[in-house]
Amino acid sequence: MRIQLFIKSGLLVLGLALLSSCKEEKKTTTEDKVVVNFKKEGTLTLKKADSDSIIKTIDIEIADDEYSTQTGLMYRTKLEANHGMLFIFPNVEMRSFYMKNTKIPLDIIYIDEDKTIVSFQKNAKPMDETSLPSEAPAKYVLEIYGGLSDVWQLAVGDKISFTQTND
Repeated sequence: MRIQLFIKSGLLVLGLALLSSCKEEKKTTTEDKVVVNFKKEGTLTLKKADSDSIIKTIDIEIADDEYSTQTGLMYRTKLEANHGMLFIFPNVEMRSFYMKNTKIPLDIIYIDEDKTIVSFQKNAKPMDETSLPSEAPAKYVLEIYGGLSDVWQLAVGDKISFTQTND
């Protein structure tokens, strides 16, 4: 009987000791340390399909290797209205993007090998990992700030042309 009481008392003391040692963890939030700035690597012109008139000319960053196409505009906290990112793929196929680690809304514009717009994903929601597929095969993808494709009245069939800056 004394042994059982001793064991129960010991377990009670051990339990209380464990409970009192569990301090509430303080959650700390840190500001993002990653700052990615825009680096002009070319110029892109958007043109109306029916008239070939210029809609808009913007400065672009180019994503044409595995790292830059995987990273895209992730971690950016801003994208000016006269800036965009052009993804250049080695082949033409159905494409799909998502907004993982992307902090700003984007319009994703899918473009075929003839540099004709084939589909849009407008106002893609920041940080959303939902798949945002093209509606037709694409070789190029242009990302611009969310809502600008409507402001500029871009449409399927409109064209792009671009030049890369030589470093």
